[in-house]
Amino acid sequence: MGSPDCDDAGSTSTQPEPEALSEAEEVKLMRKIDLHVLPMLFLIYVMAFLDRANISNALTMSLPEELGLTGQQPNTALAVFFVPYIIFEIPSNILMKRFTPHVWLSLCILGFGIVMLCQGFIQNYSGLLATRFFLGLFEAGIFPGSFYLISFWYKRQESQKRFTIYFCSVIIASAFGGLLASAIAEMDGIRGKSNWRWIFILEGILTVLVAVSSFFFVSDFPNEAKWLSETEKQIVLRKTRVDETTSEGKVTGRDLAEFFKDPMNYLGAIMYFSVVVPVYAFAYFTPTIVKTLGYSVIQTQLHSVPPFAAALGMCLVLAYLSDKTDNRLPYVLFPGALLIAGLAILMTIHANFSVQYAGLCLVCMGAFGAGPTVICWYLMNLEGHKQRSIGSGWMISVGNTGGILAPFAFLPKFAPEYRPGYSICMGVAALGIVVTLCYTLLILRERRRVHNDGGNEKTHSLSL
Repeated sequence: MGSPDCDDAGSTSTQPEPEALSEAEEVKLMRKIDLHVLPMLFLIYVMAFLDRANISNALTMSLPEELGLTGQQPNTALAVFFVPYIIFEIPSNILMKRFTPHVWLSLCILGFGIVMLCQGFIQNYSGLLATRFFLGLFEAGIFPGSFYLISFWYKRQESQKRFTIYFCSVIIASAFGGLLASAIAEMDGIRGKSNWRWIFILEGILTVLVAVSSFFFVSDFPNEAKWLSETEKQIVLRKTRVDETTSEGKVTGRDLAEFFKDPMNYLGAIMYFSVVVPVYAFAYFTPTIVKTLGYSVIQTQLHSVPPFAAALGMCLVLAYLSDKTDNRLPYVLFPGALLIAGLAILMTIHANFSVQYAGLCLVCMGAFGAGPTVICWYLMNLEGHKQRSIGSGWMISVGNTGGILAPFAFLPKFAPEYRPGYSICMGVAALGIVVTLCYTLLILRERRRVHNDGGNEKTHSLSL
C-alpha cells in the first residue's frame, strides 16, 4: 500500500526537471511542509509520552496503596513497558513503510489510547503490568517511525531544527504532565474513583481522539503526499536526493547483515543510550525527587515543571546554532558537560534546596539538549529508506534499553540522596562523551580514506 520505495524517487529522473524556486517560493514551500509534517507528529508524541510517563505522577498519589505495590514493584511496572518497545521498533518501521505512515501511526496511537483508558480500571499489580506491556507494544513505532519520516522531508542543513521541534514533544509532555496531574489531583473521589485513575481515564480518552485525527492529518512520504503538486514533489525529492540511495525493494536479511557490519551504527546507538538513561530517569523521577524536598502532591507537580522549561529553551537554542553552523559535534558535547555538572551537584549537595534545584535544571538541560542532536546527527548520516528504517529503529531500540535501567536507578530506599541513581547517570553520561568522540574519529577516518581513493557522494555526506 503506497510503499515509498526508492524506485519511485528514482523514476523522477525521467520527468522534466522542475524550475528553481525563488527565495520567497522556497520559504513558502518550506512553511507548507512544516505545517503538514510536524504538528500532528508532535501532538501524537506528546500524547504517547504523557501516556507512558503519567505513571510517575500517579505513583506520588494513592496508586501504590490501592494496588498493594511493595518493594521494587513500581519500578518493575515502569521497566516492563520497554520490553516490547525495544523488540518491535525495527519491525514497526518496516510495517510503516508498507502500510503508509498515516495508517500505521494512527493504528498505533489508537491502540495505546485504548490501553491507557483500560489502565484507569485496573485492580491489582498484574493488571498494571499487563497494561504497561501493551502500552510498550503499541508505542514501539511512534518515536523511531516519526524520525524516519521526518528525515525524508528535509536536507541535512534544515533537519536539526525540525528534529528538535519534534523531540521537544518529550519535554512538553514531561512538563505538561505535571501541570495536568496537578489539576486532576483535585478530582480525587469524583464518581468514587481516585485521582490517579482519572489521570489514566482522561488522558486515554484524549489519546483516542488524537488517533482519529491522525488518520486524516499525518503526512506520508514526499512521493505520496497528496497535498503537494507534482512540481513541488519533484522539488522536494530533488532537494533531498543527496541523502537517498536508489536501491530498490524491501529490507532483506542481507541489508540487515550489511548494516550491522558498520561499527558506526553501534556507536550511534550507544550515544543515544547515554542520553536516554538520564532522560527517562528524570522524566520518571523528577516528581519523586522534588517530593523529597518537602512539598505536597500539588506543589511537587508544579515544581517539576521549570527544569523541563529550561530544557526546552536549551534545545531550541542548540538546534538553531547547529543548523546555522551545519555542525553537530559541539552541540552534543556542550549539553553533555551540563549534564555531568548537574549530576555532580546533585551527588554532593544535600542540604541546599536552591543549589539542588539548579542541579536538577542542569541535568534536564543537558540530557534533553543532547537528545535531538544525537538522533539527527546519526540518522542524517544514513542513506535511503533501507538504512534509515533499520537505523532509526535500531538506535531508538538500543537506546531505550536505558528505559529498563532507569527505573531501578532511583529506588525509594535510596531517598533522599539517591546516590546510586546519580552515580549510574554520571557513568552513562561519561560513556556518552567517550563514544561521541569515537564516532567522530570514525567519520574523520572514513572521510580521509575516501578522499585518498578519489571520493564518492556517500562518504562525503557524513557530517560532523
